[in-house]
Amino acid sequence: MRIVKVRDVQIGEGIPKIIVPIVGRTKQEIIEGIESVLPLKPDIMEWRVDFFEDVRDIHTVELLLMRIREKLANVPLLFTFRSYREGGQIEISGDYYQALLTRAIQTKLIDLVDIELFSGDIIVNQLVALATQKGVFTVISNHDFQATPTKDEMISRLQKMQELGADIPKLAVMPKDTQDVIALLDATNTMRTKYADRPFVTISMGEEGLVSRLVGEVFGSAATFASGGRESAPGQIPVSPLRSVLEIFHHDKDEPN
Repeated sequence: MRIVKVRDVQIGEGIPKIIVPIVGRTKQEIIEGIESVLPLKPDIMEWRVDFFEDVRDIHTVELLLMRIREKLANVPLLFTFRSYREGGQIEISGDYYQALLTRAIQTKLIDLVDIELFSGDIIVNQLVALATQKGVFTVISNHDFQATPTKDEMISRLQKMQELGADIPKLAVMPKDTQDVIALLDATNTMRTKYADRPFVTISMGEEGLVSRLVGEVFGSAATFASGGRESAPGQIPVSPLRSVLEIFHHDKDEPN
């Protein structure tokens, strides 16, 4: 399995990387959020731009992106607009979604961009091609807040993301019971052992799925999301306790039997 190196962070090797979303509504909230999270030393910061009150103004987004990049210094930045249908804050047209991500990629101020699988193959292919040209890594994602699909369907979606050229496929699903969490972990392990040739991320959301955020290294998920104060999805836990648990699993994995 190949490693994705983003600045000084190697995704797909060793302990799962911690991604912290910034979900401020105003410019001030966003900058203050970054300043409060940086001392926690996240591996990657994610700007959830769908929370931003001026997200419909691309020029304003770009100007703020410049400030964010300056604040982050060498910390990798993932740019994400989560669509309303997949748990985001507002609804926008497919054309605007593509225009927003296109501009973010063109600035080269971001290191990774989230592209939703169900945006359609044409949009996904165009965005992936542009990102590759500009040296921006792609996270092709799917978020199901209603249910956990079957194991075969989850694997199929991850494989589709891989086929479309994702540097990092990402799948997040909502469990109704413990069996759904087991299905997600089983699908993750099967993807790792049979199909994946690159790092990928899987998450079972909510309190029921909390364990999936902790045991990625055991089953194959290469990163996990933590709260820096305000959650961007149900089930996220704060950075410090998450890191402690990840280090326990990593230490135990390295211990001889």
